[in-house]
Amino acid sequence: MKKMKNSIKLMLAAVICALGFISTLQAQEYQKGFRLGFGLNTGYLTGDEYSVGLGADARLQYDVSKKTSLAFTTGYTHFFKDNLPDDGFIPLKMGFKSFLGNKFYVLGEAGAALGVINDTGNTFLWTPGIGYATRHIDLSVRYENYNEYLTNQVALRLAYGFSLKKKNR
Repeated sequence: MKKMKNSIKLMLAAVICALGFISTLQAQEYQKGFRLGFGLNTGYLTGDEYSVGLGADARLQYDVSKKTSLAFTTGYTHFFKDNLPDDGFIPLKMGFKSFLGNKFYVLGEAGAALGVINDTGNTFLWTPGIGYATRHIDLSVRYENYNEYLTNQVALRLAYGFSLKKKNR
């Protein structure tokens, strides 16, 4: 578990460095159409059952305007326990993303968490969050509420995204 905590500290240091890099990039340019992003997540779990959460996700986003997008997110999240078997689930969420300015946004998603380890079961999942996005980098913090699990999560996501729209030549 000590290795896991050191890995989280290293990931947080990388995120802080990425924030410095992100601040030098230009604002994200939005065009109506689809975007795809791949992210890594780490989280602080609020219950006593688990010690840390790690995951990866893919988010398909449809930009309906310069300020508003629809999002579908899935992936895998793993909850680590001290001295007990771990748990894992696949989140399936749909929601919206609304930009407050050029780079900062709010995000709201809802869906299901499908348990895949130790008969965890399925549960309703809702996720409000805030983030900062450039043309390719997306950094966000979100709260994940798992209706039937014994914990909730405050998670940090660092993602790389790109447009699926073909450029005119």
